[in-house]
Amino acid sequence: MDVATARMRLESMLAQIDRSISVLRGDQDAGHDRSLADAGADLTDADRTRAMLDAAARQRTAVLAALRRIDDGGYGRCVDCGTSVPEGRLEARPEAARCVPCQARAERRR
Repeated sequence: MDVATARMRLESMLAQIDRSISVLRGDQDAGHDRSLADAGADLTDADRTRAMLDAAARQRTAVLAALRRIDDGGYGRCVDCGTSVPEGRLEARPEAARCVPCQARAERRR
């Protein structure tokens, strides 16, 4: 994927993530006037919303890092080993920072 296309896709992803975060934050503030009988459901909804916000924040961080790599000239190179990230991987995940083997190692360490 060429850098201009990658930048366009990443900027679009960033805008979509920001919209999702705004919606989730709005939903988090809603529903406080519900009955006490719904308190358990409210906690479950709040936990789910918090988890989605955390995931969106991680995704946002990855997209911003990819945009920085474009600006720095390192986009498409693995941040761990420096080899090229496969074109198919960048097509599927334009924010990908690692080649497949390095990503697998990073996930095993978590």
